[in-house]
Amino acid sequence: QVQLVESGGGLVQAGGSLRLSCVASGSIFIPDSMGWYRQVAGEQRELVAEISRGGITNYADSVKGRFTISRDSAKKTVFLQMNSLKPEDTAVYYCKAYIIRNYWGQGTQVTVSS
Repeated sequence: QVQLVESGGGLVQAGGSLRLSCVASGSIFIPDSMGWYRQVAGEQRELVAEISRGGITNYADSVKGRFTISRDSAKKTVFLQMNSLKPEDTAVYYCKAYIIRNYWGQGTQVTVSS
């Protein structure tokens, strides 16, 4: 069983920064990819950013230039550095890891005030 533990969410003012972390455990296999998704109540979960085992990244257009995704050397921890945060970034952020199938974290709340 793969478990994902997220941390780093919180409340910030517009223009501020947060750094999210997610640690994958419970598997000897390195995730093929890890990423961050976000969801607002009543809406679909959407991709924010993802990174492959080889370091290839993909970002939603809405966060390009503001957010940066990275993995540690063991490739079982993923980070999301969020700068220049906007109120529209407010959502629950979920960590995802892919090993044969997708695994999801519990989510961490990010709230950006005006």
